[in-house]
Amino acid sequence: MAGAPDQSQPGPAAGEQLQQQRVSCQVFSERLAQGNPQQGFFSSFLTHNQKCQLMLLKTVETNPYVKLLLDAMKHSGCAVNKERHFSCEDCNGNVSGGFDATTSQIVLCQNNIRNQAHMSRVVTHELIHAFDHCRAHVHWFSNVRHLACSEVRAANLSGDCSLVNEIFRLRFGLKQHHQACVRDRAILSILAVRNISKEVAEKAVDEVFESCFNDHEPFGRIPHNETYAKYAHRDFQNRNRYYSNI
Repeated sequence: MAGAPDQSQPGPAAGEQLQQQRVSCQVFSERLAQGNPQQGFFSSFLTHNQKCQLMLLKTVETNPYVKLLLDAMKHSGCAVNKERHFSCEDCNGNVSGGFDATTSQIVLCQNNIRNQAHMSRVVTHELIHAFDHCRAHVHWFSNVRHLACSEVRAANLSGDCSLVNEIFRLRFGLKQHHQACVRDRAILSILAVRNISKEVAEKAVDEVFESCFNDHEPFGRIPHNETYAKYAHRDFQNRNRYYSNI
């Protein structure tokens, strides 16, 4: 699956290689051998798993980005079931989550998700991939331009490139910083999951950037923060009520 870079990563001075290692989400071509879900009676006693489940529940119930995306998935005929479509697992490296297109399941890396805000960003990012998977014939593994488009949309709409996150990365104050951030995050995510050169990843992102950056569905706008996301959710609900009454 496609992914969003880790929000804790340092600025450019720390080096692009370290930055690439900390991409937080990905589209899995296959699950990691040690990434099996922690299930069964004794799983509730595992600190990472319990914490992951509780943070996921709070995100699903309260986060406006996630609430809108879940409504949009249901409206598109792809209703999400928390028990079926989310899995808290241990993952390799610094990966925080991913969308498994073969099972239509979002993997949450319980050993790497640090706090509630991090959980919300990962879930939002991966739900955008799931929404794209629902509404379009996305060839995740055979067409890098399809992957690039979904990565651009996820970076643009999930809050990955919010001003607050850019300040933490020491990248604020740049002209058109949001667009530059979206492009960079999309490229990093592609490089994290595809064995291709940086030049090929950059070319794929640049070819789709304009159309995919301007595709704001299902938000209808770029939700730069939770307030924008709440307004977008309200407008989405009102729009659906209007069309249902026609």
